[in-house]
Amino acid sequence: MNAARALLEMLKGYDVQHVFGLPGETTLPLYKEWLDFPEIEHVMARDERSTAFMADVYARFTSKPGLCEAPSVGSTHLMPGMAEAYKASIPVIAITSDIPLHLERWNMLTGIDQEALFKGVSKETITVTNPQEIPSIVRRAFRMATTGRPGPIHIRLPHDVQSMEVEFPRLHIQKDFIHYPGHRPSAQKDKIVEAVKLLGRAERPVMVLGQGVLLSRAWDESVEVAELFAMPTGTTINGKGAFPESHPLSIGVIGARGGTSLSNRVLCEADVVFFVGTNTDSAGTDKWTCPPLDGPQKIIHLDISETHAGNVYPTEVLLIGDAKATLKEILDLEVLNPKKWSELTRIDQLLKEKEEQLAYVTDLACSGEEPIHPVCLVKGIEKFLPDDYAMIMDVGTAAIYTSTFFKTKKPGRQMAYNFAMGALGFAIPGAIGARVARPNSCVVGLVGDGSFGLTVGELETVKRLGGNLNLIVFNNSSYGWIKAEWLLSHGQKYVDFATNFNQVDYMKIAEGYGLDAYRISKPTDLEVLKEAFNNPNPSFIEVVSKPENELVPPVPKWINSAEKKGIRYIK
Repeated sequence: MNAARALLEMLKGYDVQHVFGLPGETTLPLYKEWLDFPEIEHVMARDERSTAFMADVYARFTSKPGLCEAPSVGSTHLMPGMAEAYKASIPVIAITSDIPLHLERWNMLTGIDQEALFKGVSKETITVTNPQEIPSIVRRAFRMATTGRPGPIHIRLPHDVQSMEVEFPRLHIQKDFIHYPGHRPSAQKDKIVEAVKLLGRAERPVMVLGQGVLLSRAWDESVEVAELFAMPTGTTINGKGAFPESHPLSIGVIGARGGTSLSNRVLCEADVVFFVGTNTDSAGTDKWTCPPLDGPQKIIHLDISETHAGNVYPTEVLLIGDAKATLKEILDLEVLNPKKWSELTRIDQLLKEKEEQLAYVTDLACSGEEPIHPVCLVKGIEKFLPDDYAMIMDVGTAAIYTSTFFKTKKPGRQMAYNFAMGALGFAIPGAIGARVARPNSCVVGLVGDGSFGLTVGELETVKRLGGNLNLIVFNNSSYGWIKAEWLLSHGQKYVDFATNFNQVDYMKIAEGYGLDAYRISKPTDLEVLKEAFNNPNPSFIEVVSKPENELVPPVPKWINSAEKKGIRYIK
């Protein structure tokens, strides 16, 4: 067999069922063999940027590495998605074809130094120079992508190598690495005991769960540990879903993107903070003020990555290991005098404050104002969504309101945010990745009109794939997030600089691609959500909304500034 066929045989052995990609001349030898592998579906996109985001979200919703491929000329377009996957620790395997070997310095069309390009956004970048290496390279890619700190791997496959013969194909599969985590190393036992003693002595412990808990599928253990030590528990925006927000101990999302005054205050008042599966980045800690970097709290940090664990905060106990395996070890220890959290005055007070917060949110949701209040919209989505759903959010309005006000009822992966890098253009391709990963779920992509301009071409992909995929586009005719930052940090005179769009007929665009199109501008329009979410065909919903400078969303730094300037805000 030739190298292209050997590659496909290996992907088949690793139970790869979907690859997101785009055709190109340098990939045709691989495509020629692909026709003999119908079990590996090629999902054609309209932009290579989209394929990397599709693979990223596919990986999040399947617990398997997501695969994307691109021709040599499209390799540069994979960078935004690969950067997000790298910083978010998502196992993506990107395969790029290239010009023939040894023509790199001949100025051949579409050739570029791909290894240099991918080096900063992948755990490893590998060029196939010998077709015999294909099986071992694929084994290495899956093993590295799924173990330790997960992350993307890049394989460069030159055009001429694809057709070379593999004389002795060693096609064995390492089945441990078909899914992630490939292996689950636990933290050091004596450190686990130390952490348990510290949590047992704590009077005001709080646990913070990051996306690592979702990647490890450690949500059940997280609930048990929270209950064992009577710990109010929050999540980062990327970790939303790691803890059921219907649980009495849930404080919701914390930090600068989705944190409330209640959740952030509870965290800042903790005497012990237990970070699990989070890299304690700026978004999840409101630039390291929540909890304060030099505060009196003692920190326990559990993470699979030695790079992230204890990287920012002074740490009392460092636990380097898989979240699920290590939390199980904690639960297996005999804890003396476990706390009856339902009897603690502290927890009673928290429940009362949560009731007050709920009343505030209910008032916002009942607002009859036009254009529709964003909290009213989010609660409408929450009301009409079926139990089996997948939601993917762009940065901006879509992210901040869902992370703060949409409440998850059960733990697990149901939502995806791209707040490792936070680039525009995530939600539409991400929704396609989720649609392929979970074909029986109701998939909802919440899209900013700024992001929409980057990925509008993928509406054709949405229509071609079909299914219950719903795109909700916030139309405020601007880069609204930037307008708010201008206003609150620099003043009114800058607000309109490089931020405003012309009016766009989004309904007409959607209908031109063959999608069922709806518009929501007032609360009485919310019934269209029920119709769309039960529609077996893709739908497009335009939401007329205010830009963030006119109604300031719940961003801690912005709220303080809006209060001083007398600008309307949501807390």
